[in-house]
Amino acid sequence: MMNKSAFNYDLPEHLIAQYPLLERTASRLLCLHRHRGTLEDLGFVDFIDRVKASDLLVFNDTKVIPARMFGRKSTGGQVEILIERLIDSHRAQAHVRASKALKAGGRIILDQGFECRVLGRDNDLFELSFEGEQSILEIMALIGHIPLPPYIKRADAVQDFARYQTVFAAREGAVAAPTAGLHFDQALMGALEAKGVAKAFVTLHVGSGTFQPVRVENLAEHVMHQEYYAVCAETVAAIEKTRAQGGRVIAIGTTAVRALESASQCGTLQAGFGETALFITPGYQFKSVDAMLTNFHLPESTLLMLVSAFAGYDSIMNAYQHAISEEYRFFSYGDAMFLWA
Repeated sequence: MMNKSAFNYDLPEHLIAQYPLLERTASRLLCLHRHRGTLEDLGFVDFIDRVKASDLLVFNDTKVIPARMFGRKSTGGQVEILIERLIDSHRAQAHVRASKALKAGGRIILDQGFECRVLGRDNDLFELSFEGEQSILEIMALIGHIPLPPYIKRADAVQDFARYQTVFAAREGAVAAPTAGLHFDQALMGALEAKGVAKAFVTLHVGSGTFQPVRVENLAEHVMHQEYYAVCAETVAAIEKTRAQGGRVIAIGTTAVRALESASQCGTLQAGFGETALFITPGYQFKSVDAMLTNFHLPESTLLMLVSAFAGYDSIMNAYQHAISEEYRFFSYGDAMFLWA
């Protein structure tokens, strides 16, 4: 097992993308051959030339919810809420920032007069109950903000409601976007279909824990955050058909990888759903994925460890240095990598 510090790298701050490009497909694409370690600089529109009609693209269809809300305690003091997980239509687990610790029974008055009550606390998360007839989703639709990642140093804007969301998002529940999917627009989806490239969907509701730093040097001591995933029978059948015909299973994003690999822990891919805390590091044997499209990831992050496991530590770290020297744009609104073989 490698140490956390092995995954550190220096990134100039100006390479952290603060806004999306005007067009989704205008990003750059760095292609890394998993076995040869060779690199190729392309535009994202060239992705269609790197896939074959025999391939299957697996997308994460999670939908980002406007999970950040603002309010004040009934006793005064500003409060910021970040919904982490919906328990039911009126209860949720959330991160809460306030000047003083909240206690069970405390009330929070939100924008437009909505209210919620603190039911209790479990480690970093508070359980909140939202009062009134409207569901949490309905309340968020009225007063919620898009929960941009902490490295985007600005408030969310109107454009983020569309651009921090994939064009195929369908299942509400994520508080962070599956960012590899952000590069696809409807025209490209149509062009891939016209080429004969098959597609399938999984769901993994990305949690805010994806941005939490690894706090231990020994990776064996790291406790991964849990996220809900679902893999349907139709996707399993599509993958089996693709493999039988000699095609590649190409995961669009690390979240699609984690969903597929979580559903493969018995040795073969099985349809199902549940919570996953799968932590993929170098040495892991992948069971369901042949190639991967991904964005660039934070230093010392679990996602950088995952792609290093997939394409090789030395190859990934070399590719990242190349991307920095060529001034690729990094992180959620940044450019993409295609890890292929």
